[in-house]
Amino acid sequence: MKKNDWILAGVIVVIAAVVLLFQLTRKNSGEGEVSVSVDGEKFGIYSLTEDRTVDINGTNRLIIENGTARMEWADCPDQICVEHNAISREGESIICLPNKVVVAVESGEEAELDGVVR
Repeated sequence: MKKNDWILAGVIVVIAAVVLLFQLTRKNSGEGEVSVSVDGEKFGIYSLTEDRTVDINGTNRLIIENGTARMEWADCPDQICVEHNAISREGESIICLPNKVVVAVESGEEAELDGVVR
């Protein structure tokens, strides 16, 4: 590899480290909600502050506890959604492709405008 290749690789590693650091240190407002949709249709929205078990059409079971959401059970063969870590931050999601279930954390706070387009 040439000198410029090493510089490019170093810049990419630094950018990746900054993005990772931002994601890990971003604070959780604790006011978030979990949005559940099945086959593109909204199934329900649940608060992360209230512990509960959600049965999703008999194919998946979602557990919300201690400000996090995790998939406890699914009838799909690969079980990737069940093995996924619990989610609690805005933008995180758990997806079960065979059952077309998407669980995503949404912020409880309204987003601020960052610009105006005319």
